[in-house]
Amino acid sequence: MIQLIRGFKDILPGEVEQWQEIERISRDLFEDFGFKEIRIPIMERTELFKRSIGEDTDIVEKEMYTFPDGKGDLITLRPEATASIVRAYIQHKLFAKDPVQKFYLLGPMFRRERPQKGRYRQFYQIDAEIFGVASPLVDVQLILILVTLFGRLQVPDIIAHINTLGCPQCRPGFKAALREMLMSVSDRLCSDCIRRRDRNPLRVLDCKVPACREALKKAPSILDHLCSECQDDFAEVRNSLDKLKVPYVIDKRLVRGLDYYARTTFEIQTGSLGAQSAVAGGGRYDGLVEELGGPQIPATGFAIGFDRLAEISGLKPSDYERKPEIFVAALGEKSQSLAFEWICRLGLDGIGAEMDFSGKSLKSQMKRADRLGASYVLILGDKELEEKTAILRNMENKEQVSVPLNDIIQTIKNTISQ
Repeated sequence: MIQLIRGFKDILPGEVEQWQEIERISRDLFEDFGFKEIRIPIMERTELFKRSIGEDTDIVEKEMYTFPDGKGDLITLRPEATASIVRAYIQHKLFAKDPVQKFYLLGPMFRRERPQKGRYRQFYQIDAEIFGVASPLVDVQLILILVTLFGRLQVPDIIAHINTLGCPQCRPGFKAALREMLMSVSDRLCSDCIRRRDRNPLRVLDCKVPACREALKKAPSILDHLCSECQDDFAEVRNSLDKLKVPYVIDKRLVRGLDYYARTTFEIQTGSLGAQSAVAGGGRYDGLVEELGGPQIPATGFAIGFDRLAEISGLKPSDYERKPEIFVAALGEKSQSLAFEWICRLGLDGIGAEMDFSGKSLKSQMKRADRLGASYVLILGDKELEEKTAILRNMENKEQVSVPLNDIIQTIKNTISQ
């Protein structure tokens, strides 16, 4: 028997309905805030992710699914959505009509990392991006949207963590202080952190190895090295969150794992996932559009881990599974022919209708109707055909009545709509 590739997952009926409800709630909220859906390819040129994410990141170094195409060009299954959305924004000159654009995306991403609870090698994200606005107020709006969405999805025990990464003017001083501190604890760092210590010390703060996190408890904070503009920017973020009554904590250890972030960065964390507490994260990336060949346009955004979100949402799959309104239990060839016609007509009218096609006994058909969760069963056999009636049984209260075959479709529709 051929089985799933390790780290991949089937989304089965029952679970799919829950995912669709999460998608519906997400779409409604995004569109209320002026976002428009964008759909992008799952494959891009590898160079796009190397330039945007950073060549010394875990994603590019270890996790991307990269392979040559027929011409030998390297292509990659998208490991995240932001770079691809920026590429589309530039390629199609979406900034020409209006640089201010808001997009959202729902879809699969791919990373070859160690599978664990809520994390797969093909995983799904809900992504939102805002282009063309430098004000920190849109960062606040994104955090508000996230907190609101998790509330509507009944996610328990959530809190926004916020930090700032500074800007190119104030970050060098912080990097120097951090690098000096890292030198003093080098013997306690993993090999990846030692390698990144000199190339990009901020990466060390994002390390998940427990020994490294312990060694970095007394690491300097970017908050002590901010220039006046970044201080004012971060103060406005905090003040606006306070005005909107959005709870948050300042997390000086919070950095994003991708190279393109600057200034405001944030995560939504929950106590429902154990050590893997982050279910969404994002921040500002004002230099990425220009880095990828576009004009100098500010941008900010976030991504939500859909798989994790579905696990911790208070929306239960069983609440959204659609069950047939009626099951037609037909006995005999003539009855089956009529039943088939009826379920097709009912289906075209938007009423879920099922029947048995194998000619089983009435008892077996009633058991199947019960397993399917049908609200009603319509029983039709030779006797009923002769009398030009059928028996309509309410599966909840077990009451049943005879109904005429004449105009049976309308009778069923009237009964179900009551």
